[in-house]
Amino acid sequence: MSQSEVVGIIGGHGWMGRALGLSLLERRIISADQLVVSSRSENNNAYQDWPDVRRVKSNSELVELADVIVLSIRPDDLVSLNINANGKLVISLLAMASSEKIVSQVGSSRVIRAMPNAAAEIQRAYFPWYASEQVTEEDKQLVQTLLESCGKARELPEESNLDYLTALSGAGPAYPALLAQSMLEHAKQMDIADDIAQEAVMQTLVGGSLLLEQLGADPKEMVERLIAYNGTTAKGLSSMIEQGFHEAVHHGLTNAYRAASGQQ
Repeated sequence: MSQSEVVGIIGGHGWMGRALGLSLLERRIISADQLVVSSRSENNNAYQDWPDVRRVKSNSELVELADVIVLSIRPDDLVSLNINANGKLVISLLAMASSEKIVSQVGSSRVIRAMPNAAAEIQRAYFPWYASEQVTEEDKQLVQTLLESCGKARELPEESNLDYLTALSGAGPAYPALLAQSMLEHAKQMDIADDIAQEAVMQTLVGGSLLLEQLGADPKEMVERLIAYNGTTAKGLSSMIEQGFHEAVHHGLTNAYRAASGQQ
């Protein structure tokens, strides 16, 4: 991006705003003097290694200073966000807030909706995004560059896709955490020491995910192949499937999607 363009992050000390800001700096996509952050948080140590980052308490001041404005706030705070972006590029990281709603609230029709997940903190997030009609191709290239600092970014053809991916990938890191919790609880019931169980579960989940990624494997084919071996793994998988594993996952995703799209 241009060395003169300034990125402003409203909520720059929150978990996502901080993750994005630090990734942009660490990957040298922007310099410290190209970043301005505002936050209600008293925790101002996030950017201590970059003293040239500008910190402001007023969102209106941030909007005046920035060329690109990132909204990293809670959805409930949108209605009280008193800014006028006046045609500037705005990137919203809010769930449950449509492009139309963002446009009406910020005073700009150049709006991007994007949905990160918690893995942004380690620069391994999946970052789908959708652009309103007024966003230019140059804007899109800039957005792709900014969001890729936190992982893999992907433009979506339909805004409704983003609502679903909010449930699938936006909330996604919580799903392996739930699986890990269940596995750890069972290991405890089997009198496995906590440190051993923790190590075994974490390594299994991380290693399994990396294996799928690096092999480019179809998960369904892998499961079917393992079941066909008719060994220990097959017994575990078959039992989980019979007990409604797929139905539970689908039910959870459906409810998360309904919440993300404002249906409940």
